[in-house]
Formats: sequence, C-alpha cells, structure tokens
Amino acid sequence: MVVRKGKRNRKYLGTRRWGVGNIKNARGAGDRGGVGGAGARKHNFSTMTTKFRHLLHKKGFTKWDQHKLDEMTLDQISRMSGAAKDNVLELENVKVLSNGVLQKPITIKAAGFSKKAMEKIKAAGGTAVALGDDAQE
Repeated sequence: MVVRKGKRNRKYLGTRRWGVGNIKNARGAGDRGGVGGAGARKHNFSTMTTKFRHLLHKKGFTKWDQHKLDEMTLDQISRMSGAAKDNVLELENVKVLSNGVLQKPITIKAAGFSKKAMEKIKAAGGTAVALGDDAQE
C-alpha cells in the first residue's frame, strides 16, 4: 500500500509565527480584516476602485424603455429581397447600413438609414422610407 505523506505545513501548526513572519506582524484585528468576512469586502472594494472605477459614483437615471435599433446591411437585404412581395421590404426597429450592394431596385421601409446606405439604394433605383417618429437618418 502506498504511504501518503502528510502536508508539509503540518509541522508548523503549533508555532506562533506560521505564515506571518514575525509575531508582531500578526497582532490585532487588522490581521483578520476586521470581524467575520469584513476583509473580503474591504479588499474587493480596492479591486473595484482600481479596475472598475467607471461603475462607481453614478448619478441620474436611464430611461427604462430606451431601446437600440437592430442593424442590417444592404448585403443581407439583397439576399432577403427574393422573398419580398412587390419589391417592398418592411423592417421594423432596424437601421440599414451600407455594407454590400443591392442587386435590384427595391423599396425599403426601416426605422433608420445611414447616409451611404441611402445613396446606394437610390443608385440601384430603389427608395428608402423611414418608419415612425423615432427614425434615424
């Protein structure tokens, strides 16, 4: 049978200075971080102030119903245009971006368009219609 060796630190358990150097380094509540789990909170707070400073001292509020538009490129729209009825494609809550080229003239109704996307749509012979009152151009 294999003889298991004890952990090396077993021989230091009875001594006063195990793991702290001189005994004066381990005096008082400062060595224990306060009472209970107080040290954990204190040291996590220092991590918070060094690495996540932007999360502290927030003021004001944000609207709970504020939403971001989804994004779709002209390349994706040209692939979808085969399934569109009467060459009209309606995209709610979507902003159209200019990456890609339209293959055929199509009317696109969306919440927003980038400037280059509008230029490319018009160059292909299509039209761009902004939907709603929160449309972004």
